[in-house]
Amino acid sequence: MIRTFGARTFDFSRQVAIMAIVNRTPDSFHDRGRTFGLDAAVEAMLRAVDQGADWLDIGGMPFGPDGPLVDAAEEAERVVPVIQKVRTMTDAVISVDTHRAEVAREALAAGADVVNDTNGVRDAGLATAVAEAGAGLVVTHSLVGPRVRHPRPTYEDVTAEVVAFLRDRVAFARAAGVAPEKIIIDPGHDLNKNTLHSLELTRRLGDLADIGYPLLVALSNKDFIGETLDRPQAQRLEGSLAAAVFSILRGARIVRVHDVRETVAAVRMTEAMLGWRDPAYLRHNM
Repeated sequence: MIRTFGARTFDFSRQVAIMAIVNRTPDSFHDRGRTFGLDAAVEAMLRAVDQGADWLDIGGMPFGPDGPLVDAAEEAERVVPVIQKVRTMTDAVISVDTHRAEVAREALAAGADVVNDTNGVRDAGLATAVAEAGAGLVVTHSLVGPRVRHPRPTYEDVTAEVVAFLRDRVAFARAAGVAPEKIIIDPGHDLNKNTLHSLELTRRLGDLADIGYPLLVALSNKDFIGETLDRPQAQRLEGSLAAAVFSILRGARIVRVHDVRETVAAVRMTEAMLGWRDPAYLRHNM
């Protein structure tokens, strides 16, 4: 499964892409505003590239329900200048985390390669914008959009329902003109799901991979890891790495993470053990 996004080509039959998370928000759940400033966001993205990231994901509005709404103009003001600056400094894939067509259009014009939509392409104009730009699209499962509270979500079979939703929204995106080779799917861990739902989805990621599109997982430091291990937000690295490796073995090919250096080491080691990657060098007992 060879896919090209921007200037980078990935052979997902034997390669995993590391997507670095950078949020230009004052209230993101993990970094708590550390990369809200323009210079801080740009520096974080370039640092991620230096640490081995293949992909940079910039967002201007958190998904979670707690906090103020951000209108489209402000969201664009947060992400577009970052994309413009970083695009001149690296050929890494750049994606914009947005569910709004108007923000997507501005971000793509500024140099983004992919739109990462956590709202399941519910904005028809977003799919059209992606199609017209020939860009990539991440189709993510959620029950409601960003900043909307959905208490106590329930599912009869969370994996089957996520699979059905993703198949439907992928068909919608394709009907709008998005090229099939530009589509990525994401089950949306913790997005309108409790810890048991997210654990079940992870166990059954093979069902998601069988849909036939590259599978992205956004697991890093999420609450299902914290609740499973009884760890606060700042102490979830080991659980995040374990979840990433497990997900790769179940078919994930893009991992969206906060801790780039540590994840790169874990992923590259996993690729080597699977026979996909040669060691960096050979000396021991040679």
